[in-house]
Amino acid sequence: MVGKQFFVSGLQLWHWRDKAIKAAIAANVSPKEVDWLLLEVAGLERLAIRLQSFKEWSQITLNLPFEELDLLWQRRITERLPVQYITGITPWRQFQLRVSPGVLIPRSETEYLIDLAVTMAQEFGEDLLLNQGYWADLGTGSGAIALGLADAFSQAIIYAVDYSNDALAIARQNAENYRFIDKIKFYQGSWWQPLEFLKGQFCGMVSNPPYIPSGTVPTLQPEVRQHEPHLALDGGKSGLDCIHHLINVSPTYLRPGGLWLVEMMAGQAGMVRELLEQQGSYHNIQIHNDLAGIERFATAQVRSEESRRDRITNN
Repeated sequence: MVGKQFFVSGLQLWHWRDKAIKAAIAANVSPKEVDWLLLEVAGLERLAIRLQSFKEWSQITLNLPFEELDLLWQRRITERLPVQYITGITPWRQFQLRVSPGVLIPRSETEYLIDLAVTMAQEFGEDLLLNQGYWADLGTGSGAIALGLADAFSQAIIYAVDYSNDALAIARQNAENYRFIDKIKFYQGSWWQPLEFLKGQFCGMVSNPPYIPSGTVPTLQPEVRQHEPHLALDGGKSGLDCIHHLINVSPTYLRPGGLWLVEMMAGQAGMVRELLEQQGSYHNIQIHNDLAGIERFATAQVRSEESRRDRITNN
């Protein structure tokens, strides 16, 4: 958060922290969020918070009025407003990303998509020019995946697409903040649609699409259900509408051997693998676990036209 500065005494902030932690515990909210919030809005160091030495400081600088901080924390408790939306910032990989209620809050497990892309590039990079080619981040949201790809592949061009103009505004701001604006091209539209002029030219595609079944969305925790954009959550009746679309359409946009990487929901791996196999344009289909051991990611490569023809003939 940036802008005008506001001031509060250390003692006043210490009293507020104590009250906020008690309110968090009573509301079954992690009290650690109080200190994370103070790290962002007051610029306090972790040691000063742990030792509570800031209590003795005569003045602490805030980047929002103290009264607004208190009101926002009350909304965190009563309305379950995510703390990331309070600060407007969330950590993701090495980045501090801007976020707003117009974008899904990037999750730490999604970071592994970048690691998978890098691993696959090391294995197939020379043949596919993965370090210099075109990558697509479909459903970019805050731009997290696009930034991760731009950082990992220094000579590549990333095409980031989102249906929401609000999300694209946040994503552009994050790209500008990290000086990737010349490497990431932003397009408004549905999945591959605005990139038709580059059909067949992409070496890789990464997406964290909506994958939650429509009937499950109302049961999500209130922080998600009430505040995060349902456009980025709801994957249709089975949760697989968007993934199924990406499976069917992507082969016409990816080069032979091009990489297809997608995040999915726990329990969807078997169906995603089956859809990829049935489509007929993919090989090297793999399912990957997240750090919790959940089957979270699917990767595949697009077959060459010759390989597709041979497969049809043999079947």
